[in-house]
Amino acid sequence: MTGDGSFRRLDEDVHWTGHIVSVATGRFAAPDGTTFQRDVVHHPGAVGVVPLTDDGDVVLVRQYRAVLDTWLLEIPAGLRDVDGESTEQTAARELAEEVGLRADTYELLCRFHNSPGCTDEEVVVYLATGLEVTASDAQGVEEEHLDVIRVPLADALAQVHEGAITDAKTVIGLLLAAAR
Repeated sequence: MTGDGSFRRLDEDVHWTGHIVSVATGRFAAPDGTTFQRDVVHHPGAVGVVPLTDDGDVVLVRQYRAVLDTWLLEIPAGLRDVDGESTEQTAARELAEEVGLRADTYELLCRFHNSPGCTDEEVVVYLATGLEVTASDAQGVEEEHLDVIRVPLADALAQVHEGAITDAKTVIGLLLAAAR
């Protein structure tokens, strides 16, 4: 396995910039000096939160996902779209906005890349415990119409294993929370 850093990014041309992502063609150099191109989707990143109650339930959201034209069961999550905000602050903001909770403790579960062959998106997942009710503040039409669902962690894990929960950050977050 080679991983000596002899690959390098040369430059890129941004072709389109949208509300959340931008699309570019990057040019890279291989160890032998040849150059190659890759399509690159730049994404600000996201944070997910596994809210775990004192009695072992997780708080999930059932949310419409327009890109898939379906409803998904997910952990609360959101974009890293506030300048200067730490990932833990994003986790706290999203937890309050989506499900009206705040946590005493945020424990980093993991960082992962959804599809590193084409996007630089990094997702950071936290376990939130010591939950208390706070004001919610839905942001956007999907959040205004989501359902908050409290489920025993064991039942959520069963839904992962049955294929009923398919969202990557949710699958990863639930499996890691259960391992804790």
